[in-house]
Amino acid sequence: MIKNRLAKWVFGSTVVAAWLVPAIAFAQESGAAEVSADWQTSAAKAGAAGMAMGLSALGAGYAQAKIGSAGAGTLAERPEVSIWIITLQALPEIIVLLGFVSAIMINGS
Repeated sequence: MIKNRLAKWVFGSTVVAAWLVPAIAFAQESGAAEVSADWQTSAAKAGAAGMAMGLSALGAGYAQAKIGSAGAGTLAERPEVSIWIITLQALPEIIVLLGFVSAIMINGS
């Protein structure tokens, strides 16, 4: 039951972040008269970059935990599939790299 709640929480927070991160990232200041909005825009961009990196790392960690436990059981029964398990274990790292690249793109613009 706890695993199902955790999965629902992770999925729900990812969906919420998918809606919030672009809105925060593309926030622009409304006019030149509002000089005080500069720090708000940069703070929103930093928050969006942090959420992009943090949530991608959270999702990749969750995926690696599931793949690692299943891979350990598979290797105990069939050692000849070790290269497939290593490959599957490395795939979630792409999610973290994409989150890192999107964080740099959000902060750099």
